[in-house]
Amino acid sequence: MYRFLLSRQWVMLTLFALALIPVMIELGFWQLHRHEHRVARNEQITRSLDAPAAPVGELSAPGRAVDPADSWRTVTAIGTYDTRHEVVIRQRTAADEKSIGYYVLTPLVMKDGRAVLVNRGWIPAGGDLTKFPEVPAAPTGQVEVTGRLMPDETTSNSGIKDKPGLPPRQLMLINSRERTGPVGKPVLGGYIQLTGTSPKASGKQPEPVPAPDHSSIGPHMAYAIQWWLFAAGVPVGWVVLVRRERKDRLAAAERPEQEQVAVPA
Repeated sequence: MYRFLLSRQWVMLTLFALALIPVMIELGFWQLHRHEHRVARNEQITRSLDAPAAPVGELSAPGRAVDPADSWRTVTAIGTYDTRHEVVIRQRTAADEKSIGYYVLTPLVMKDGRAVLVNRGWIPAGGDLTKFPEVPAAPTGQVEVTGRLMPDETTSNSGIKDKPGLPPRQLMLINSRERTGPVGKPVLGGYIQLTGTSPKASGKQPEPVPAPDHSSIGPHMAYAIQWWLFAAGVPVGWVVLVRRERKDRLAAAERPEQEQVAVPA
């Protein structure tokens, strides 16, 4: 009664089931790796945020990428804002993750002549996206800024495409190497995500960029277990279908011949 397993239909179904099992197992490991990456990222962010503040010049230098272990580290810098080379970064969301606008990126020139890019925060987009938006004025004179050290953005690490032909003073990515030429000074690698200014800035200022959520581990582990359960369920489902097919065939064989074949009156 199991010869039906050699039929074309059942051979194809069996091969399909056998192919599904390793695919689902691999998808489970993929979700597991994403879970492990998320946990490691959260631990690294926690360490950096808990570490004492350091001068930005100790953790970064012109033409040098920010060490991943120093990302999100609190840093300080003293200098004056160079608003002539201020730009905005397009298509960024506010803290509510719904409103679209710009990040305001202003170089801070330090006493040694080097500059560091400072993301001063978020502003809403205006009605005309082809024009430079109204940006709250940066503090004048010497200031001390405090913020989180961030690595340069690239398309590969951010997923943001660097579009050509943008309006003047508008960019898609924050990248110190690309800003070194326009600023005309050595620019430290990475940038500072501003959290505080001393003395405090007067007037309206851009909305600060919130710290990342480093407490949630996401649903990846649950997804991994789900895929592995699916993989385990495939052979169980195959056995259930085989037994049902065998039962139906036995029942059909036990019926009288006159019930199996319709005879016209």
